[in-house]
Amino acid sequence: MKRSLVKMVISLLACGTGMLHAQDFPSRPVTLYAPWTAGGPTDLALRALAEATFKPLGQRVLIENKPGAGGAMGATAVAPLRPDGYTLTQLPLGVFRLPYMVKTSFDPIKDITWIINIAGYEFATNVRSDSPWKTWDDLVAYAKANPGKISYGHPGVGTSPHLVSEDLGNRLGMQWVHIPFKGSAEVITALRSGQLQAIATSPPWALVRSGEIRPLIMWGPERSPKAPNVPTLKERYGIIANSPWGVGGPAGMDPKVIKVLHDAFRKAMDDPTLHKVLDSVNMEVYYMAGDAYQQWARNTLLEEKKNVERLGLTQN
Repeated sequence: MKRSLVKMVISLLACGTGMLHAQDFPSRPVTLYAPWTAGGPTDLALRALAEATFKPLGQRVLIENKPGAGGAMGATAVAPLRPDGYTLTQLPLGVFRLPYMVKTSFDPIKDITWIINIAGYEFATNVRSDSPWKTWDDLVAYAKANPGKISYGHPGVGTSPHLVSEDLGNRLGMQWVHIPFKGSAEVITALRSGQLQAIATSPPWALVRSGEIRPLIMWGPERSPKAPNVPTLKERYGIIANSPWGVGGPAGMDPKVIKVLHDAFRKAMDDPTLHKVLDSVNMEVYYMAGDAYQQWARNTLLEEKKNVERLGLTQN
């Protein structure tokens, strides 16, 4: 009887402490993991988001880079942490794929609180402007005639650039070699130095404008106004391959803390500077939250399982 009473008292005290923490949240800076290398498109977008979130949140959002595992290192690192709202991570689509490809320490649904979706990537297949392939058809024809002679880079195994490129290879009979990196910044550097013949990533528009890199085919639902003469995968094959990303934390976060974070990020999404940065890295605002976001996460986990199995990339 006494033990039961003691447990009850401890439980009530813990609940009371949690309520006080939730009421005071945030009382210090919040850390947001960027699961990519510094200087890449997502890193730039997250830093702009962090800056835009400062005023509505009332505390700084500090970016910490944790590259690797196709963008899933953030989820790996945040899942076992205390769900107090002070450590969050960017959540790309790779989070849904990795558990089917390798053994992971987290479950995307059970171990993550899905707070808010912020934006979506738009990707392209890109080459150096001095390459012999002036069009997508040129690249496809060469790859089919010269199996294994083209190496393309992407920002990590299990990312959308990786899976879509492998799918295209299977569909079109292209035997090209994929080279994984830890983020888009490294991929672009490798292309510029001549280590790769092509890359699958968000187009580096500054380098496109300077004439150094040329996108051959865009992956979004329509042609980009930045490259109106470049065709899309949708036009050629009926494929749309944009890639939503959001912010989340450990499972079990207090609903009041979730609301504070959601509302701050939602206000930040209206920031003109953030929009300018997103536009520069070929991303668009894409809002999802609450039950709709949670359901999207569950559905996406099932869909990505099918995609990984179809490409023969499941773990043995």
